[in-house]
Amino acid sequence: MKKPSSKIRAEIAQLQEQLKAAETREAERIGRIALKAGLGEIEVDETQLQAAFEDLAKRFRGGEVRTTGGKRGAGVGESSASSAQNAAGAAAGGTAEA
Repeated sequence: MKKPSSKIRAEIAQLQEQLKAAETREAERIGRIALKAGLGEIEVDETQLQAAFEDLAKRFRGGEVRTTGGKRGAGVGESSASSAQNAAGAAAGGTAEA
């Protein structure tokens, strides 16, 4: 039997709320870890932080770390982890986007 559109809209709204709550929990968790690592006080450009987080995510997923050239072109491995943790500190400060 088919569901009425109003019921589908209600389910979508409920799922959106669940997604928002899950993203908030994830951002808070990453932010707490970054703050514990002492990264809350370091000033880094947001685009660099996002790139570092992408590198870190690839590293933990087993993929190869990409290089973007410029300052980060060589030796990305260890510096990416530190920079990526900086981004988590920014997320803890309420700047995370969903």
